[in-house]
Amino acid sequence: MYEDILKKLSQSTFRSRFHLTLQDKQYARQKGRNTILQHARDFVQKRIAPAVIPNDGKQTPMRGHPVFLAQHATAVCCRGCIQKWHHFQTGHLLTQQEQDYLVGLIMCWIDQEMNSESRNK
Repeated sequence: MYEDILKKLSQSTFRSRFHLTLQDKQYARQKGRNTILQHARDFVQKRIAPAVIPNDGKQTPMRGHPVFLAQHATAVCCRGCIQKWHHFQTGHLLTQQEQDYLVGLIMCWIDQEMNSESRNK
């Protein structure tokens, strides 16, 4: 389901530079996939889904949590990137279906990174 968009994102110089570090992978393994999934849902619901985000474009840190890296890698970091890459218009509350799509994409990227041993920085 996410293969096409992940391929397009991987061709972006900016998006393709994001990878989970060894520390991020260890954190994700320690917490478990269900906890990381819940964090992704929470971050999307609280930081991305609202119709108006006062600090849009600055609400997602560049590091500090595997989901943050995934959000940048998948263009789910702000509403501007979401509009550009995923065509969800700004200015409206994201529907549950839209949120589920974005969270699924984040988790798909994390799963790929967790299964990749080539990037263990």
